[in-house]
Amino acid sequence: MKSGLIICTYQRPEAIMKLMRSIRDQTVYPNQILVVDGSLDDQTERVLQQQEFSKLEYFKVGKDDRGLTRQRNFGISKLDLQIEIVFFLDDDVIISPNYFEEILGTYQSFPQAHGVSGYTVNETKWKAVEENYTPTFGEFMFDGWIRKEGSRFLLRRRFGLQPDVPPGYMPEFSHGYSAGFLPPSGKTYEVEMLMGGIASYRKQIFSEIQFSPFFEGYGLYEDADFSLRVSRKGKLYVNTAAKLEHYHDEAGRPNNFRYGKMVVRNGWYVWRLRHPKPSSKVKLKWHGTSFLLTLVRISNIFNTSKKKEALTESLGRIAGWCSLLLKRPHLRSKNSVE
Repeated sequence: MKSGLIICTYQRPEAIMKLMRSIRDQTVYPNQILVVDGSLDDQTERVLQQQEFSKLEYFKVGKDDRGLTRQRNFGISKLDLQIEIVFFLDDDVIISPNYFEEILGTYQSFPQAHGVSGYTVNETKWKAVEENYTPTFGEFMFDGWIRKEGSRFLLRRRFGLQPDVPPGYMPEFSHGYSAGFLPPSGKTYEVEMLMGGIASYRKQIFSEIQFSPFFEGYGLYEDADFSLRVSRKGKLYVNTAAKLEHYHDEAGRPNNFRYGKMVVRNGWYVWRLRHPKPSSKVKLKWHGTSFLLTLVRISNIFNTSKKKEALTESLGRIAGWCSLLLKRPHLRSKNSVE
């Protein structure tokens, strides 16, 4: 299966070099690698020129094509005709040597797969337990593994707002467990949402679906939007044996106020595309969860060292929430979930 890799980057020359070195060590190498650079300087281009990487094609884009969604769609337009599988990787990840081999093997094992993602191993500590193990309060258990559930989910549980579907699926009131709540079992799990920065899709999908122009700039939750639409066409999977590390480079991120606003507005948009006609009870649960999560972020002003960041993001969340009362995002578009 011929594969192409698209890496969208912005102001992260050091991070992308670490990623490229991990790509060079792969057991199966992509047939085409496209770096789509929206940076305001030429540092990324310079560092990539310092070392030779096979199959690499570099594109510097201007204002009209800058932003994650636009850069991804730009990269898709530059893929060779014979490419069958399209990989996307964030510029601040490092992949294990057999990453591409594992993902391509998943497509062969699951011919119905329209999309497959890898698995981040450096963000959460898991522990394998016996079959008869009963999790204590504060522990999340799935498929014979446990991890800490986290304060946000513990608070939600006290108010009956915890997710009621498996990881990688969206509850009727949204705010579910991400695919990161799947354990490092080495198994492949079916989901309906993939994390965009570590996802792959069959190229044929892009003749029907593109990344939505709603998610401009940083594009928070555009991956959830896109993968939900793909899941209406075919199966999606997470292969936990395709391992990578994500280092969340702070360079190139939006300011905290804008990020907080996107958390609420973009989250509402994706929720209503997936569940366009929620009941009054479901609406209350969505708003109740958003309120609790905003309170948690406000509390970070007092219990973390990054007080300014917590304050500005909290204000952004509040602003995003209020903006939904004045002008909600328009849902009717060719990019909506079918």
